[in-house]
Amino acid sequence: MSFTSIRIVTDDLDGLVAFYEQVTGQRAERPAPVFAQFSGPGGTLAIASTATVGMLGGALTPATNRSVVVEFEVADVDGDFARLQPAPEDVVLEPTTMPWGNRSALVRDPDGNVVNLFSPPAT
Repeated sequence: MSFTSIRIVTDDLDGLVAFYEQVTGQRAERPAPVFAQFSGPGGTLAIASTATVGMLGGALTPATNRSVVVEFEVADVDGDFARLQPAPEDVVLEPTTMPWGNRSALVRDPDGNVVNLFSPPAT
């Protein structure tokens, strides 16, 4: 078994895609109007419209996540945080050095999902 992706289901596909394009600095692949993805060496972040999960009987509800963090390892946490210019209400944690050494900044995406931009400690 190999890990492939995490998918965020949303009612605002274009808004979420624009946010993650800003975070990643890359354009999303858009193989269908109701689906987008960002592929990288660690896996794929997929974003899908609620139209893609209609047959699941309401098992997925957009904008209700309170337990998953989407994480991106970045070279410059402070610089990326400043570049994103998150609104104050979207900042969960300003750039901070964690007790285990990671530098992290946590923000909310347009659906309220927590996104961690982090750099491991220099070795």
